[in-house]
Amino acid sequence: MFSYSDKGYYDAILMDVRMPEMDGLTATRTIRALDRPDAKTIPIIAMTANVFDEDIERSLQAGMNAHLSKPIEPEKIYETISRLISESDKTN
Repeated sequence: MFSYSDKGYYDAILMDVRMPEMDGLTATRTIRALDRPDAKTIPIIAMTANVFDEDIERSLQAGMNAHLSKPIEPEKIYETISRLISESDKTN
């Protein structure tokens, strides 16, 4: 959906790491490789039950900006989205 959207249409992407057809790590790498400027800067947040240090590292290495564990805590996700969008706005 991101690849077909207009630049700036999305403020952030909440990425499920364990999707059935294309996992979230691959989807993130695919988004980051797109030939459009916002693909490099849009905040991508992992949402997963995978909480080991190596899971977090894999998410960050794939190009995600944050890694949140499930069950998601509303205040944590609101703070993370707000912070990352604010940081993204400063670089764009």
